[in-house]
Amino acid sequence: MADVHDKQTRSYNMRQIKSQDTKPELLVRKFLFANGFRYKLHDKQLSGKPDIVLPRLKSVIFVHGCFWHGHDNCKYFVVPKTRTEWWLQKIERNKQLNMETLLRLKNKDWTVLSVFECGLKSSKKERTLTKILKHLNNILNAQAN
Repeated sequence: MADVHDKQTRSYNMRQIKSQDTKPELLVRKFLFANGFRYKLHDKQLSGKPDIVLPRLKSVIFVHGCFWHGHDNCKYFVVPKTRTEWWLQKIERNKQLNMETLLRLKNKDWTVLSVFECGLKSSKKERTLTKILKHLNNILNAQAN
């Protein structure tokens, strides 16, 4: 099946996709800040340059796009109809890099949270953000004891 856009339009559309400061990422950051958490962004010293780094809690949060990170069983992850094999290889490589990054960070005693964009859509947003808050508060409580 042919692409619905010509090559120039598709190229333009793909260039517009950001890797940092995405809407889902900004949503999580604003929520954390409103709940008293202070963080660093995209720390190059850490494996995978996590989206959000909470040094005091030795925790990181990755906010993944469902398409780019191959979120299994998600309606937002749709395999492209053109260059399918190339896209599947690219997305599989992203998933592999995610796992390698997770292992490297865990081996250095960092807590890693991963949030997919679908969990931040209106119907699931409150539940996802509450889970993040609960997890971080558990870490805070463990440090206090």
